[in-house]
Amino acid sequence: MIAFTAAEIADITHGRLTGSGDVVPASVVTDSREATAGSLYVAKPGEHADGHNFVSAALERGAVLALTEREVSDTDGKPYPAVVVEDAVIAMGLLAAEAVRRIRAVRRQRGEDFTVIGITGSAGKTTTKDLLAGILSQAGQTVAPQGSYNGEVGVPLTVFTATEDTRYLVIEMGATGLGHIQYLADMVKPDIGVVLVVGTAHAGEFGGVENIAKTKGELVEALAENGTAVLNLDDGRVAAMRSRTKARVLGFTASPGTNEEVEARNVVVDGQGYPTFQLVLPDDGPAVEVHSKLIGGHHVTNLLAAASAAFAAGIPADRIAASLSSQSAASRWRMERTERPDGVTIINDAYNANPESMRAALRTLADLGQGRRTWAVLGAMLELGEDSIREHTAVGTQVVRLNISRLVVVGREARALYVSAIQEGSWGDECSFTETVDEAYELLQRELQPGDLVLFKSSNGVGLRHLGDRIALPPRAEPSGDSAASDAASEGNELL
Repeated sequence: MIAFTAAEIADITHGRLTGSGDVVPASVVTDSREATAGSLYVAKPGEHADGHNFVSAALERGAVLALTEREVSDTDGKPYPAVVVEDAVIAMGLLAAEAVRRIRAVRRQRGEDFTVIGITGSAGKTTTKDLLAGILSQAGQTVAPQGSYNGEVGVPLTVFTATEDTRYLVIEMGATGLGHIQYLADMVKPDIGVVLVVGTAHAGEFGGVENIAKTKGELVEALAENGTAVLNLDDGRVAAMRSRTKARVLGFTASPGTNEEVEARNVVVDGQGYPTFQLVLPDDGPAVEVHSKLIGGHHVTNLLAAASAAFAAGIPADRIAASLSSQSAASRWRMERTERPDGVTIINDAYNANPESMRAALRTLADLGQGRRTWAVLGAMLELGEDSIREHTAVGTQVVRLNISRLVVVGREARALYVSAIQEGSWGDECSFTETVDEAYELLQRELQPGDLVLFKSSNGVGLRHLGDRIALPPRAEPSGDSAASDAASEGNELL
């Protein structure tokens, strides 16, 4: 973390200091249980708890300063050491912006480069972030988000882990409305901006798909003339962002014969679901082979995006291809495959879901399931607004047309998916509806057989990722309550 004194923090955040101004925090946490010696504890109000109630706990664990929205005192009425601000989250953003500015200034004085890469899109952000960080980490010290830290809290927390020795800073950017990406881009000032896809997830919150496109385009609008906008030319709305940026545009595509800047040629998905292709970069060199260890042909988009951003950051083609070919999924619940001892295969892709990623996951299930009994255990795609029934209906139809052997729909919010599958011709044992995750668990425990292939897919809030974890264990083995609670506590929010 960049060193700030308490007095500097108060000045940067326009806050009021209670306590010594000479204290220098060594890290930043938003959960009092994560506080260690030297931490700055951010006491932000939350949906289920008010962080101000845990200031004393954080200090007991070693925190030396709190960032609060009101003064908090001990039992004797003495104020705890704190910087009191109007809005703790906005204050985090101000501090993160200054941290980026200082890193850039120090490295410039040293004659060293510092590159900030922002990644956004309706799907694939975390996978692309992981791939890109894997490439860049071989060329210099790289900082990237933990899990899916991609919002107004997660982005500053990522920045706070960077130091003056950081060469590459990779930032994942999520949003739930207009202006959110602009806010994050103004904070970190990216040199390279990557836009993956514009999907229909969270369309209800945004007020329509066009507003999603406007929001995603805020990233390329924030780039300077000497920056690079990395755009997915296979998505029409993303391709149209070319006119919205002053920066150089580096487009990528998996469509054959387009002669674009970055291409995936001769794409093949093998029997294990791994995509292979020839990567063509605008360096006048020969195409390089990529043999990915990610499951599903839809990952070609993420692989191309990571390759394009790495190329824009100056990484040679052969190193890009070698790194992409060596990496498997780094973040949990993204097409995560588990082989049970009894021969059941689990694919847990239930960290989030939207119509586009749902279709891609189901196609992968059908492709991998040749000669096997296939199960699609599906929950709701949340926050689709008025399109929810239509989109869930389309998924139910797709399940039947792909000849998926068994469909289990979990939760009333996804019932339209179940109804459409029945209307398309799936009934009896082929199609089941359960109200709860526990009911689905019991059904699967009774009926899964050796050799079955099971996909779990839903939005984060539905919780099917944890059902997938339970089913991935040997029959009747259960995780402890402490383990499940720890997982839930450590996750980031699902943002578009």
